[in-house]
Amino acid sequence: MCAWPLLADSLMPAARYANEQLPDPKQEAEARALMFTLRCLVCQGQSIADSDAEMAGDMRSLVRTRIAAGERPEAIRKWLIERYGDWVSFKPPVDRMTWPLWALPIIFLLFGLWLMRGRFKPRSKR
Repeated sequence: MCAWPLLADSLMPAARYANEQLPDPKQEAEARALMFTLRCLVCQGQSIADSDAEMAGDMRSLVRTRIAAGERPEAIRKWLIERYGDWVSFKPPVDRMTWPLWALPIIFLLFGLWLMRGRFKPRSKR
């Protein structure tokens, strides 16, 4: 029973471009820039460029393969968002579902300033 987590690991070799860079430095730079903006679906707090998860390796391979085939990084990002949802991107778009993520920090800042307004007023002399 203690060995069950070991069985969850795949015995398959990593995909070709999971840990291998593209031969063209310009294409590799485009791939790396895109990989740093995509969230690892397993790690949840890391980009696919930083993650050692098998799923992240597969996503790195997919990104590099598509860029090597001539696909634009924005088209790859759009396809991944359609497939996995907005959560896969570190920069979610502003729409009816995500506007609170963008608005709440500003609202909290304004509320904090409103609460502190009395602290900064000069005290009147009696």
